[in-house]
Amino acid sequence: MTFGQVKDNDEKISIKPPSEFFPKERAQVLVVGSFHFHYPGLDSFKTMEEDKIDVLKEPKKSEVAELVEYIKRFKPTKVAIEARPKWNATSKLREYKSGMHRDKRDERYQLAMRIVNDFSMDTLYSIDVHSLSQDLYKKDSVFLKSITNKIDWNAQDPYWDMAKEWLNYREKMLNKVHILDFFKHINSRESHNANYGTYLTGNFTAGDVQGADNLSIWWYNRNARIFSKIIQLTESTEDRILVVMGNGHAAILRQFLEASPQFDFVEFGDLENY
Repeated sequence: MTFGQVKDNDEKISIKPPSEFFPKERAQVLVVGSFHFHYPGLDSFKTMEEDKIDVLKEPKKSEVAELVEYIKRFKPTKVAIEARPKWNATSKLREYKSGMHRDKRDERYQLAMRIVNDFSMDTLYSIDVHSLSQDLYKKDSVFLKSITNKIDWNAQDPYWDMAKEWLNYREKMLNKVHILDFFKHINSRESHNANYGTYLTGNFTAGDVQGADNLSIWWYNRNARIFSKIIQLTESTEDRILVVMGNGHAAILRQFLEASPQFDFVEFGDLENY
């Protein structure tokens, strides 16, 4: 084609989608976002006493057993949990296999260890980490305070008020529905997006950009580090990794896993078809 010529209008050029450049075979990851069964009270949103359930008593005890069977449809090859190395997960797993810890309400025992035990695995992976903000505090607390000192930690925001209304409603539903249905609800795409959205309210815009900086070096960074741990324990495209974490973590891990060229994110609700 010489200068000035135009291609025939009937000749169409298609642009390859990004997926053409990455492998189709990928490790599968199922993230089970959970509330904390033993209610340690460490999260910013606290469950009211009358809304708490006891997973060691009926009917929730049997419902948890059904939840475990549902998750087992995924047939994991590895199981990872929200725990730091000092929690000694694999050591506790050995104790669990010997009959200990069966009376612990913690979802790491009631869900993760039961599944690991049922599939005769010998390792339980701890993938929780502290955030960059904690590193900065240890290295230079004066500097950290200087970049967060304008934040109004009690900033008023109507969207945070709406979020609290939703979270309160959700907690009350746990006593009224089967725990499996509750898990399907909180692990849906809509619930995950709404959960992550709560972190973008309140003091997020406080102190000019300091609220945004705080979120990025604290919550977002911690979950990015957790995601890096998932990558590190992945050995092949045949891996099927079950991750049991607080649902706030699951909301961000969904974003990482769906965007990653290395993994397929498995929808919790799709286990019906496994």
